[in-house]
Amino acid sequence: MYTNVTRLPIEKRIDWLFNLADRHGATFRSPDAWLARERYLAEHPTAIAVLKCMDGRINLSVMTNTPTGILMPFRNLGGAFDLGWPHLGEVLAHHVQGWISSGRRVLFLVTYHYSKGDPHRGCAGFNYDTEAAFAHTKVIRRQMEQIFGAGHATIYPLICGIETDEDTIVVHGSTGEKLDLSQLTPDESETLEPRLAALLPDMPPQMRADLLPLLLGNLENIARVREQARRHERQLEIEHREWMICVGRGFDFLHTPNQALIIGPYSPNLDVPIGKAGGIIQSNMRGGRIPDDGFLLLASVPYMEIGMDRARAELKSIFLARFAAEVLRNEFPALSEKMFVRTAVLDWHSRTLETVNDNLTEGDRSQIAASF
Repeated sequence: MYTNVTRLPIEKRIDWLFNLADRHGATFRSPDAWLARERYLAEHPTAIAVLKCMDGRINLSVMTNTPTGILMPFRNLGGAFDLGWPHLGEVLAHHVQGWISSGRRVLFLVTYHYSKGDPHRGCAGFNYDTEAAFAHTKVIRRQMEQIFGAGHATIYPLICGIETDEDTIVVHGSTGEKLDLSQLTPDESETLEPRLAALLPDMPPQMRADLLPLLLGNLENIARVREQARRHERQLEIEHREWMICVGRGFDFLHTPNQALIIGPYSPNLDVPIGKAGGIIQSNMRGGRIPDDGFLLLASVPYMEIGMDRARAELKSIFLARFAAEVLRNEFPALSEKMFVRTAVLDWHSRTLETVNDNLTEGDRSQIAASF
């Protein structure tokens, strides 16, 4: 289905994308989904955030059979983060403060991903070098310990590997050992609790109890994926056909493989990943992997409250769209002539993606540009 999408005219592809967002939002807002989230949070109070690559295969909610909306995602091209980035630090601090104020501990899953069957199905952001990706997660963990403390009583950064051939989670322990769930069978699920206690002795018991359902769900998912592979229903060799560049946050609805290049608004050198993304789109067009009739640049910013917060989100989304478009025009003038730009904001509570219009005049834009 996703391969067929890439062959549609650009206007049809854009319609498909916004229909996908609408379906995701409708499912998220359904009574069944709301009740499932409320029940889950009552039973498992630890807040869980995930730092991960933009790769559409990395969908932890599906991999762990966790209700949508429980895991807070932070996605970026290549899974590259630096907690010294001002905006990333602001966003993380905002969420952590909110969770802690409500009495919840916070578990950060700091992830890298790889393929055991073919290195080139791994993370292109690290040039398919799994050791480099793993080393980067250790840097992030040390940065978190510098900010939140190394005692881990309230904030716990946990490094996890994601093996994408079988959607397997690999948990790295505090003493260098690891737990590879692909080595366990569903019959061994009862051994997970003592295994976690031995692997993560410094993790608070309640946090371990809240991590356990994710790993149990992953065991079930691994069995399901292996059954799909036996029936030849699982495609591993997926050709890269990205036809859109997404800048900002609020793209949780977009987990379709190899459709989008998602760039979080975190790095102060945002032009660098935008330029890399433009190069990939250009390569895909020249290689005939996507039609050359156009590509989409989509900016999105979430908001929590109506009024001032939403208005600010609109301006941020418009700024991101204009900034990214300008980078692409400067670096890829011919490609930028095929660029379709959309700006949106995301109602975080309902997961409704709402398009907004750039109402600034050319004079406004010129004055803003001149101020930099």
